[in-house]
Amino acid sequence: MSDTIYALASAAGRAGVAVWRLSGEESGAALFSLTGRPVPEPRKAMRVRLQGAGGEVLDDGLVLWFPAPHSFTGEDVAELHLHGGRAVAAALTTRLGELGLRPAEPGEFSRRAFLNGKLDLTRAEAIADLVDAETAAQRRQALRQLDGGLAGLVEGWRAALIRAMAHLEAVIDFADEDIPDTLLELSVEEVRALRLEMAGHLDERRSGERLRDGIHIAILGAPNAGKSSLLNRLAGREAAIVSSQAGTTRDVIEVHLDLGGWPVTVADTAGLRDSECEIESEGVRRAEARAAGADLKLCVFDGALYPDLDAATAEMIDDATLVVLNKRDLMTEEPPASIRDRPVLSLSAKAGDGVDALIAALAGTVESRFAVGDAPVLTRERHRKAVAEAVASLGRFDPAMGVEMAAEDLRLAARSLGRITGRVDVDEILDVIFHEFCIGK
Repeated sequence: MSDTIYALASAAGRAGVAVWRLSGEESGAALFSLTGRPVPEPRKAMRVRLQGAGGEVLDDGLVLWFPAPHSFTGEDVAELHLHGGRAVAAALTTRLGELGLRPAEPGEFSRRAFLNGKLDLTRAEAIADLVDAETAAQRRQALRQLDGGLAGLVEGWRAALIRAMAHLEAVIDFADEDIPDTLLELSVEEVRALRLEMAGHLDERRSGERLRDGIHIAILGAPNAGKSSLLNRLAGREAAIVSSQAGTTRDVIEVHLDLGGWPVTVADTAGLRDSECEIESEGVRRAEARAAGADLKLCVFDGALYPDLDAATAEMIDDATLVVLNKRDLMTEEPPASIRDRPVLSLSAKAGDGVDALIAALAGTVESRFAVGDAPVLTRERHRKAVAEAVASLGRFDPAMGVEMAAEDLRLAARSLGRITGRVDVDEILDVIFHEFCIGK
């Protein structure tokens, strides 16, 4: 039998509906063996009883038929909408094995759709992102990519490069003809503008990747400044141990939040101070490393000590920092408007006063630094690498140094972009991409 696959595509639990999907040229034959009836009309649900090898009824449900090439994978596809119980799943799995079908590998349905020209790689990746989306912003980004936003952007760049290549080929192939000088000048201007546009997408603070993978925020401060209390307030639970004893937090403690639709990982770190304790010193080292790699920082100061400020924490303040003056209920002076030119948010993490304002400020900062509206963005490191290679090739583009070499630079740039959508040289990355998928996608 041919290589026909099946998978439990989705399930809503024991009392819900389980959707099974079959794909391959033997899907129709398998469906006939399961139901004893011809395949239904395309895209029309038909109620049937599924039968085992001896005629035993396995379940009573619905089947749909999607003939090739008008299906998700481009092959014959059958969908079985059945009850979600374990006994039904076990019986159907056994029966499909008897019919010669094999379980799908992770991402195999999407991989077949790509190989059959139904999806480009960016849309296939968008399916995985949509399945994994945990916030509204992640869902919106995945849907934009699934609708072809990123593919359209990249293919637009590639088409412009091909036009410029055609102009250069005309200059090379018809050097003896009366080719207008403006043709070469036009190519130079087009390539320069294209390179600037592509470079702009590399300078967008990795917004698409940040939204897909999450924003990292580090909480920094001296011991007993209230970092752990603040983390617990943000998390809405007792994620970190709070104690009056200095140096309680030795390792990095993380919580994951949905901050205005953005996925955020907030890390509580060890208090910044010199210590002879080897374990605490390692905690401080990890805190400094986390600060260096964070997208944003919350520098927390003990308001009860104001106007004295911890110098080590103050040294961490930069333009990616929100300054927090904690324990404002213990302050004897009015909080300052700014510290080191960064606005100050005063609050009491213990009582909760001012925390909502901090959350709103955090959400606004994330939105202003990383949001790009509805514009298509690069969502993976492989996209960024391919665009960077294309920009480097265009940076070498100079017809004055030889038209043939300039044309080769354009070909290399177009080839790099083609790897994003899967037009060229993608065999070596297909396994990496599709093994990220869940079974049944």
